[in-house]
Amino acid sequence: MALIARARHKRKPVAEMNVVPYIDVMLVLLVIFMVTAPMLNQGVKVDLPKVSSEALPQDNNTQVLTISIKADKTYYWNLGSEVDTEKQQDRAMTLPQMTDAVTKIIRVGNESGKRTQVFIRGDKSVDYGAVMGAMGGLQKAGVGNVGLITEAP
Repeated sequence: MALIARARHKRKPVAEMNVVPYIDVMLVLLVIFMVTAPMLNQGVKVDLPKVSSEALPQDNNTQVLTISIKADKTYYWNLGSEVDTEKQQDRAMTLPQMTDAVTKIIRVGNESGKRTQVFIRGDKSVDYGAVMGAMGGLQKAGVGNVGLITEAP
């Protein structure tokens, strides 16, 4: 009788694969990649090209505002389609002063029913942060679209 009782309770081998440890490993890897991905830097050096393009068409209901950024991070603005860098007699401005001036120009233009196109002319040796600061200041002033001016090759 003892042999029969022992034979009845004999366990069969489990033929299923236990996937819980694999899921744990995958979750740990996911967390590691999520933490390290924002810290990766782009290791590619980019040499920006010179661009050739045609001039934008002008209409009478548009005023052109050009923001110039010199290598020493000083800002200048010019209202009109032509920028004369040789005779530029404007005074150098800081970023907050430039933002205030642009806000006033945009407000006056809107009151007179004119649309304002804004362009940035940055010196090729100017810090990228200075250009981004100007774009942020222009956004605070209510400018939605900003064009970048380049030299023809």
